[in-house]
Amino acid sequence: MDRFSALATELKRTLPGLELREEEPMRGHTTFRVGGPARLMALPGSRKEAAAAVRAAAEKGIAPFFLGNGSNLLVSDAGYEGFVLKVSGLDRVWEANRRLRAESGISLARLARAALGRGLTGLEFAHGIPGTLGGAVVMNAGAYGGEMVQVLTAVTYLDGAGEERTLPAAECALTYRHSLFSDHPDWLVLEAELELQPGDAEAIQARMDELAAKRREKQPLEWPSAGSTFKRPEGRFAAALIEECGLKGTRVGGAQVSEKHAGFLVNRGGATADDVRRLIARVQETVLARTGVALEPEVKFLGF
Repeated sequence: MDRFSALATELKRTLPGLELREEEPMRGHTTFRVGGPARLMALPGSRKEAAAAVRAAAEKGIAPFFLGNGSNLLVSDAGYEGFVLKVSGLDRVWEANRRLRAESGISLARLARAALGRGLTGLEFAHGIPGTLGGAVVMNAGAYGGEMVQVLTAVTYLDGAGEERTLPAAECALTYRHSLFSDHPDWLVLEAELELQPGDAEAIQARMDELAAKRREKQPLEWPSAGSTFKRPEGRFAAALIEECGLKGTRVGGAQVSEKHAGFLVNRGGATADDVRRLIARVQETVLARTGVALEPEVKFLGF
């Protein structure tokens, strides 16, 4: 029995209510809609289950890969010979001490709607970001002039040993598409506390509608993608550089540089993870050769 089978056996014994899946196709868990099977996946429905699964894995020398909505992830066609812990079941949201608190698996769209329902402004920018709160904290997600650093006040997480800890946002090293949690992939964000301001519900809804219209106009939302594929180079814009190099519409297999927004690489149907990976490399090589700018992927790679 290998260590993943041993972990599965242990989790079934100690956490009989925990949902476990073996050889789970990752194409169903990423917004690119590509990727081979994960050796073992757990889908905890509570923080208690998540913590127990992390501790059980640590005892067997297994570092879990923490998955939210898979909106910033490219998984190899061969899959991932590891343990994936998907946190979508951790999705409670509540108010405490005049702050909005939520678990890491809640989608940003649902969280923004929860803020709207409470007449709180400050999360309108996040409504159209196709990720979870946990992922947004890890990468300090942002759009249309807003970033998580502007509203985040505290983060509760599990460290690599499965111990629960809390940090104020000021100690989370939030910078452009980076945080302290980016440097510690063995830490699992459990919960975040946000400081929002009272606002007019109609004005909040109007701003969300305005940003949604901008996204529909400018982004290829009709195709599977991981959003912006590359980080913004200092003083430049990745999409502008890619377009300047004449790469709009470039295809590798079923993967394409969007004809609508050059910063998006999309799955036009039947794309493989290798198609996407090779297209990313082609864009990087071409932009570097023609402009001298090295584009850094925003997308994370798993199993390559």
